[in-house]
Amino acid sequence: MDENEHSSYALEWTLDTFFTPFHSSSSSPFSLVILYARPFAPLPVSVAGPDVLPTLEVQMKMVSDQIAEKAKQICADKLVEDVEVEVAEGDARNVLCDAVDRHRASILVVGSHGYGKLKRAFLGSVSDYCAHHANCSVMIVKRPKSKH
Repeated sequence: MDENEHSSYALEWTLDTFFTPFHSSSSSPFSLVILYARPFAPLPVSVAGPDVLPTLEVQMKMVSDQIAEKAKQICADKLVEDVEVEVAEGDARNVLCDAVDRHRASILVVGSHGYGKLKRAFLGSVSDYCAHHANCSVMIVKRPKSKH
């Protein structure tokens, strides 16, 4: 999960697909771990000095907390309360693949930004990386295009 609508959509899709039909039964057969991969502090900020880093850390913690709360709210809206939310620092590709191994996940669900070939070449694709490197099945959820 991150701050964009693609990951929110992927979470909602996951809840609708794997959890919501089970909300009236005693328990779901699935466990849900939502992970936010918090990026490292940018190198120029790290070099800028010790005064800048604490301020950036506070801001990054606020963003992490907001994302975690948003994820919990989406789950609560879908009547899914048994959820674990984690924040791990690092490159999302590595953080997700490590989490798959740590939790022995059977499926990793990621959202797709829908980048074109050029943008994907420069920015890299977390979903593409995970599809090739995660030790489980990977579901890439695409948000439907708006009809406007």
